[in-house]
Amino acid sequence: MTEETWNDLNKHVKAKWKAETTPFERVYEVVEQTHDGQSAADIAERALVSEPTARRHCKALVNTGFAEAEQEGRSTIYKRNADRVLMTRIRELRRETTREELLDGIKRMKREIRRYEDQYDVVSPEELARELDADDGQGWEDLSTWRTTRQNLSIAQAALAYSEASQQLTA
Repeated sequence: MTEETWNDLNKHVKAKWKAETTPFERVYEVVEQTHDGQSAADIAERALVSEPTARRHCKALVNTGFAEAEQEGRSTIYKRNADRVLMTRIRELRRETTREELLDGIKRMKREIRRYEDQYDVVSPEELARELDADDGQGWEDLSTWRTTRQNLSIAQAALAYSEASQQLTA
């Protein structure tokens, strides 16, 4: 594809997204994907809205707890609320899996983490990162997978604990 074809395709996708969603929905989607935070101007550009519209919707997202706002100099930076995202993931996992599936997944992830510890003779991905050479492609890939597995293990354990706590409260 030529660059012109890509530009036409991007314009078409953006136009379709704009036609099928409200300004609030577009701002919400952009903020949902924002880990490090962005200004209202940056969010406006990505969400295809004006800056005042982006700012208004970002403030509404902050008021509902979905987003957080931080001052950086004269700018306000908006990003998704990490705690809310985490609790949403925990609730979804709890709702979509049985206790036995959670336990099996936790056991599998613990075995995978032990395998990385044994394979690299280190106790954490951070320790592995200090020891890897810059050109060790497989090592860096394993490091990334190890970090993700460790994060998923924590979420699965939290979902199990949340489920057990909920049962205790309703008993």
